[in-house]
Amino acid sequence: MTLALDPQAWLPVLGVLAAALGLLLALLALGTLLGRSLGVHQWGIPEALLAGTLGLLVAPGGGLLPLIPAAIIHIWDQLPLILLTLVFGTLLVGKPLPKINGLLRPLGAQMLLALTLAFGQYLVASLAVLLVLQPLLHVSPVMACLIEVAYEGGHGSAAAMGPTYERLGVEGGTGLGLAMATVGLLASTLVGGLVVVLARARNWLMPGEPQAVQAADPSASSPSAGAESPLSDSADPSSPHPAAANASGNTAAEPLNAWLVNLALTGVAVAIGCLLMALLQRLATQLGGGFATVIDALPVFPLALIGSLLVRLTLERCGKGDLASPRIQSRIGTLSADLLIVAATACLDLSLLAHDWLPLSVLALTGLVWNLGVVLVLARRSLPAPWFERGILEFGQATGVAASGLLLLNMADPNDRSDALTPFSIKQLLLQPLLAGGVITVMAPLAIASWGLQLWTELCLGLTLLWIGLALWLGRRSA
Repeated sequence: MTLALDPQAWLPVLGVLAAALGLLLALLALGTLLGRSLGVHQWGIPEALLAGTLGLLVAPGGGLLPLIPAAIIHIWDQLPLILLTLVFGTLLVGKPLPKINGLLRPLGAQMLLALTLAFGQYLVASLAVLLVLQPLLHVSPVMACLIEVAYEGGHGSAAAMGPTYERLGVEGGTGLGLAMATVGLLASTLVGGLVVVLARARNWLMPGEPQAVQAADPSASSPSAGAESPLSDSADPSSPHPAAANASGNTAAEPLNAWLVNLALTGVAVAIGCLLMALLQRLATQLGGGFATVIDALPVFPLALIGSLLVRLTLERCGKGDLASPRIQSRIGTLSADLLIVAATACLDLSLLAHDWLPLSVLALTGLVWNLGVVLVLARRSLPAPWFERGILEFGQATGVAASGLLLLNMADPNDRSDALTPFSIKQLLLQPLLAGGVITVMAPLAIASWGLQLWTELCLGLTLLWIGLALWLGRRSA
């Protein structure tokens, strides 16, 4: 109560918060300008990652020139989950919902690809533990869960599941999970960016994709620091002058009231997600048991996606769908994704990577090779066109965080010409309660401890082969 009534108590807090956000934006602007001058986008390096690296050099975790105060780092450390929730709150608000008949094929293929990636991560991690890490380093079999919880789930899921791993015999399970999530975040943007460059050279991108424009404008992947946005073109079918919009690509030209309305719509979507989370937590308190364990590990951002869907449905039912601007919603989402990458990279604790580097390296490399193989081999045979844009979005999500996938999609499809985002968003809505911090993530270490790693490996092998077979069958059937 004293904090609420005494301005001298809360004004310093607001000052630190403003300084943290201002410094984060300044880093993003500096990284974007430096990236443009160096042409890093042509090499598949996002400007947001470059900005985050600059922040890491002056942050305590980097250790080279620790100039940033610990209070600001503490705020930055809390931002990724908030920004990711904001990203998910924008995903479905801005675009008309597709008809169910046109959505089933890409949605089914996207779900099968995601299931293959996730259960395959359990499979290859189990094989790495059985064949390499246990014989050489005598690690706990529960380490076979680290790739999925860190790559698919990210830092939030790794932190939530860490105590469970430690109880089941993984010493320093929380630190190992966070370190793996760090590797996944870096790999998803760096390796994914290089794969986009490869796709451009091999003509895997959508026919007619303006690759020359991409090469000439290295800022295409990171619109946050300037007025131009790669998603602010004629992709908005409701724009009265699409050609002019495409020529300028300037979302800043949108009226202020349109920005305020769209920010409010995104805020409503996020608020719905928070309300749903509060209801689930209250229900979990009453029910307890396994349901409470799952809800404790469930992040809020998938529920913000439900809020995004409900907002869009309400707008369309009321005939007010034109209130949501695809360009502004895309700008909000890409700015949030860029800031997330900057904050998460700047807050990395490199000491986590130095400790237990050998098992981390084996698992990280194994998971990365699996994810690349699935996207480059299976995705092109199972996903509908444009297969690469759909696949690289899934690679970013399955290796780092959903924001990494959006950033890579932005690099591959800067003008938002593909329809990859809608089935991906709905797939997230359906699978998030199961994977990446959901029921299966929670139950996996318990199953390994109860059944044994060999039986768990056989189960994952059977399920992975099932998803691959169904994905190939669906791809051939739709060809």
